Amino acid sequence: MAVWIQAQQLQGDALHQMQSLYGQHFPIEVRHYLAQWIEGQLWDSVELENPQDELKAKRLLDSLVQELQRKAEHQVGEDGFLLKIKLGHYASQLKSTYDRCPLELVRCIKHILHSEQRLVQEAVGSGGGGGTMDSLSQRHQQINQTFEELRVSTQETENELRKLQHNQEYFIIQYQENLRIQAQLSSLSAVPAEERTQRETSLQAKRATVEAWLTREANTLQKYRLDLAEKHQKTLGQLRKQQTLILDEELIQWKRRQQLAGNGGPTEGGLDVLQSWCEKLADLIWQNRQQIRRAEHLTQQLPLPGPMEELLTKLNSDITDIISALVTSTFIIEKQPPQVLKTQTKFAATVRLLVGGKLNVHMNPPQVKAVIVSEQQAKALLKNESTRNDSSGEILNNNCVMEYHRTTGTLSAHFRNMSLKRIKRSDRRGAESVTEEKFTVMFESQFSVGGNELVFHVKTLSLPVVVIVHGSQDNNATATVLWDNAFAEPVIFVIERKSNLVHNTIGYLCYPQESLPGRNFTFWQWFDGVMELMKKHLKPHWNDG
Repeated sequence: MAVWIQAQQLQGDALHQMQSLYGQHFPIEVRHYLAQWIEGQLWDSVELENPQDELKAKRLLDSLVQELQRKAEHQVGEDGFLLKIKLGHYASQLKSTYDRCPLELVRCIKHILHSEQRLVQEAVGSGGGGGTMDSLSQRHQQINQTFEELRVSTQETENELRKLQHNQEYFIIQYQENLRIQAQLSSLSAVPAEERTQRETSLQAKRATVEAWLTREANTLQKYRLDLAEKHQKTLGQLRKQQTLILDEELIQWKRRQQLAGNGGPTEGGLDVLQSWCEKLADLIWQNRQQIRRAEHLTQQLPLPGPMEELLTKLNSDITDIISALVTSTFIIEKQPPQVLKTQTKFAATVRLLVGGKLNVHMNPPQVKAVIVSEQQAKALLKNESTRNDSSGEILNNNCVMEYHRTTGTLSAHFRNMSLKRIKRSDRRGAESVTEEKFTVMFESQFSVGGNELVFHVKTLSLPVVVIVHGSQDNNATATVLWDNAFAEPVIFVIERKSNLVHNTIGYLCYPQESLPGRNFTFWQWFDGVMELMKKHLKPHWNDG
């Protein structure tokens, strides 16, 4: 309940974000009256991609409905009558909505709780009191502050664009008036001489006034256009800098934490904060793109001498590059496939587009395909070198349509039943083992942005995987991925150890795996055996003290 108490104290944009988490899918009244019960449940113990956890989710749904009904029954008196009816209605509504898909309820509540916790932490971090914020809070505050600056500058250019459009429309009206005066002057030849002279003098004076105004206004319009283009150029520079910070630093750090989590490190953390930033980027980038397109239309509608056409072409190209980088970089693997992959064995993975709720991508749900490629093919892809589309194996059930979850705003594809049917290995040299050969699962799709205005072909690569065909290869394969996760590139690792196993201090090359001196097993096989011994036989005694 502590989080809900703090969430109620949020103000401004944070309060608005918190309120937007709720709706018919999960009323805020349910969160309020069952706050303690909701925060006391183990929502994170339910794996959303695991169909076997649907029973857990169903029990949580039934318990939630029962709690609501119990709360409704305890409402008495005149004030409690309406609340009793409302809570009873919510109980029926939630039962009806999630009875056939209880995992969606868990997804919804997990998203709400994580979002509330994030908003509260950000509010505490950016609040007054003179406390020293940690580097994470400072960085997040700086990112949010930059977003506010970008929002203001985007609104300013929107206002400038409307002003330009209004002035240009008035200019066109006056230009038409000038043409009308010229037509009247041309028709004076049929008028008697005395009357023609009088009218001609009046019309010429009027034409001179209008033409002088048109000349001045044309210069003013051109200045407005150049000023607007300069402001757009500045905004695009800020957008690119903000995007680089989020994609090349924050997102890369998340991916690194995900990689280290494969070695037993701390979990990588949720993607809600990153998604909220990426969605803000998408909104701002698209608004600026639409403004640039409208400015192009105004320029085509009323051509004036000057460099505007080239400037707008450059701006349009730059904003398209920024959108392309955002869409392609935010197609990520939320749940990695197992890094030790056994053939003929079912495995799962989840990919997600962090801007899936924006740019209308979810209106035409994309299909994602998974293929396994060799390390050499993966390196060529990363260098943007042309490579054949041949895969290094065959994955069953490797196509999946992305689903948009309206309650959480996520667009993702859950591959639940993939299986590696066969693998095509490269020629090995020397003593290289099959457990040292690395592959990667490549996920690819095609996204249509803004109602098919732009189409992007996207790819993302999993962490390196080692393919095995027998359980006896597992420990050496695990050694390969553990080393790769920790150091990325093979390095020499020297250890010093004295034991009954190794009598003398030795320098041991851990990668590639070599047998220990005088033994027919590697260090990793020994280490893996020790870990198994500790987990299966010694851990209970350790816990008992």
